[in-house]
Amino acid sequence: MKHNPKHLAWHETLEMHELTAFQANNLKELLHYFPEAPVGTRKLSEADLTAYYAGHLLGFAKTSVRNYAIAITETATPSLRETLQKQLNKAIELHGKVYYFMYERGLYPSYNLKQLLSNDVKNANKAISL
Repeated sequence: MKHNPKHLAWHETLEMHELTAFQANNLKELLHYFPEAPVGTRKLSEADLTAYYAGHLLGFAKTSVRNYAIAITETATPSLRETLQKQLNKAIELHGKVYYFMYERGLYPSYNLKQLLSNDVKNANKAISL
């Protein structure tokens, strides 16, 4: 069977749609708030929520890696596969940057199970209280 490079296959088109929509919807929603951002230095409230928000970013990065990996398995068009592979590599890089940011600051003690689980409970309670 000969490959038809003039259009994408249906299943890969839907995967591409899901990846684009996943990011586009978040971006459109967030852009609305940029005019409301304060100018100058921001003072943190009672607690530094760096660990909490970095954890959310790490989860987002993990999800992105998984979504790209799944999409690649549904890709039939070589050029789309190359594009998704590039984007997958960027998502992997982002995950690494966020992980090492957290690890170097003691926010993700991945080699200390007791501390890791203790932090999970602390972060879960913080999320419930927000």
